[in-house]
Amino acid sequence: MDNKKQIRRRILIFTVSVLFLFSLFAVDLFRIQIVNAADYSTQRVALSETKSTIAASRGEILDCNGTPLVTNEQINSVVLNASYFPSTKEQDKRNEIILSLINLLESEGTAWNDNLPLVLNSDGSVSFKENADKDITYLKSKDVLYLNSYATAQNCFDELVEKFSLGDYSAADALKIASVCYSLKKISFSAANPFTVADSVSPTLAAKIKENSSFYRGVDINVTTARHYTDGTIAPHIIGITGKLNESEYKDRTDAYKAESADQNLTTEQKTTLSLRAYAMDDTIGKFGLESAMEDYLRGTNGIMTTTTASDGTKTSEITREPVDGDTVILTLDSVLQKKVQDSLAAFVERYRDKDAIPAVGSAVVMDVNTGAVLACATYPSYDLNTYYQNYEALSKDKSSPLWNRALMSTYEPGSTMKPAIAAAGLEEGVITETSKFYCSHIYRQFTDTTFKCLGSHGWIDVKNALNQSCNIYFYETGRLLGINRMNDYCTRFGLGQKTGVEINESSGVLAGIAYREAHGGTWYPGDTVQAAIGQSDNLFTPIQLCSYVSTIANGGTRYRAHFVKSVKSSDYSETLLSNDGVVLNETGVSQNSIRIVKEGMGMLGARLPAFKSLPVKVAAKTGTAESKAKVSGKIVTGLNGFMISFAPADDPQIAVCVAIENLNSGSATASLVAEIYKAYFETDGGSVNTAQGYGSLLG
Repeated sequence: MDNKKQIRRRILIFTVSVLFLFSLFAVDLFRIQIVNAADYSTQRVALSETKSTIAASRGEILDCNGTPLVTNEQINSVVLNASYFPSTKEQDKRNEIILSLINLLESEGTAWNDNLPLVLNSDGSVSFKENADKDITYLKSKDVLYLNSYATAQNCFDELVEKFSLGDYSAADALKIASVCYSLKKISFSAANPFTVADSVSPTLAAKIKENSSFYRGVDINVTTARHYTDGTIAPHIIGITGKLNESEYKDRTDAYKAESADQNLTTEQKTTLSLRAYAMDDTIGKFGLESAMEDYLRGTNGIMTTTTASDGTKTSEITREPVDGDTVILTLDSVLQKKVQDSLAAFVERYRDKDAIPAVGSAVVMDVNTGAVLACATYPSYDLNTYYQNYEALSKDKSSPLWNRALMSTYEPGSTMKPAIAAAGLEEGVITETSKFYCSHIYRQFTDTTFKCLGSHGWIDVKNALNQSCNIYFYETGRLLGINRMNDYCTRFGLGQKTGVEINESSGVLAGIAYREAHGGTWYPGDTVQAAIGQSDNLFTPIQLCSYVSTIANGGTRYRAHFVKSVKSSDYSETLLSNDGVVLNETGVSQNSIRIVKEGMGMLGARLPAFKSLPVKVAAKTGTAESKAKVSGKIVTGLNGFMISFAPADDPQIAVCVAIENLNSGSATASLVAEIYKAYFETDGGSVNTAQGYGSLLG
């Protein structure tokens, strides 16, 4: 009986325990399914989360009137995404996707980024691409193929076939696949470093890739922007161009990012912003010109896209940080004036082009004398930024060097354009006065062993007439009395042989003197001083330097930093980040009386030049002619470069113009070109003179 009671008691205890456990389970189930349903649903759906970069648009470049010079256009690019693209463990699948993708692109006539320095010849052999030394070295390095430096192109190809399992493919197909695999290796392919296979594809091709996304695993269509030059012929040497980062640029930018991000005082937000402005190996950067100089302003801050993948494979994307577009750079250039200057320069040079000797080429610079702002800067021959890469090989081989920025980089003997500076120095030092005269008999006989000549026989002549008639004898004697050191003191104050300070690359030129001559193994003689006084000897100046120098004379002796950038504004124009109304580099210290005398002498020349007589303003000018030599068809051919520095109106200067034409044979011949430039800038309306475009009035 007792045993039965014990059994019943145990059964009861067990039943109660089971019921209790079930009740606990029911309560927990209720909490999961009803109370916390939303939370657990999210946990179930949010199986994985990835973050990707949203590329920010590059800032625009405008002229001084707000006319767009460089904008962005929306394009579809084909990008490999490391988060979903087959890894190296699935090399066969990788190869299959790559080949299919490249064949699809080629069937549509779409260019793709083939960076492998190998090319398949018509006979089936493989050779290295021309001008690809750096890529060839990298291909052979331990980072890729680990081959000896003397390895042939065929050796490299064979190793690539082995490395990427390409033995079953034809040589042509294997080379396509190897090219992409090589690029992935080179950029350290990862989620942070995607690879752009094609920069711009048609909407139709983009749709085909999207429709077959299950096959093209990890192949994304990114809607991004590309540079568009509204008129690629406008100031290409100044504006510059963008392109993919090279290894050196990537290293420099990466090192700079590491240094900045190491700052312990940075906030979390600042670190995030820095990381979003960091460069990937596949990024675009300014290569030269203002696109390069203003890179830190033009580059935007990327955004973040967060993609959530559910357990059923469904993907949901959300912008979790908006990209911030690059800043807007506003130039001092007036695109209308720039175009007129370019057209006038081109027409002028073509009229004087000598097909049988050294071809005529040249440049022109227009500057605001009161701020140093460059209003126009032209080089001829030139090119179109929109076709720069397509035509690069032909442009780089052109003997007239259209890629060379003559206005900023070419240096010339200035000839008689140097005489105004020597006149100012002589007046200030008291070796000449406004009325003192020297006698010009065509021959300068100060030295017994050497004679120097003037082009004319001017008789007794004063400084203003010496500037007007460009009398060499007068300036030989002025230079001798000054001596090279005092002469160069004033030339330096006027900026000769000095960089002008523009934002992009320029040459500093050479101011002839004892130190320079001795540094180059030579000896300075007294005769060198008198030659230097008329712009010969070792003197070499750039056109923009000459324009800055004559601007300094025009404004009364203040040397401003030459500049192309008027201001920089945030992309929404809410903030002015940089404003440039004129930076003073130095005051010459030359008295206003000496400046007046020099300006009047230049005004006398301007008044007698026929080309200027029809202008609505009076022009002050100084011409210059200097010998040049070049090798043509294996022979040394001698020519004469022609220059003119000028400013207008002569009595109230606003702008300065400098033109430099190689192989023109006469500085005076440039007057018609200079006159056309002044006509383009000044307008006559009821007798009043106004600037053609209201320069500088836009955008603060």
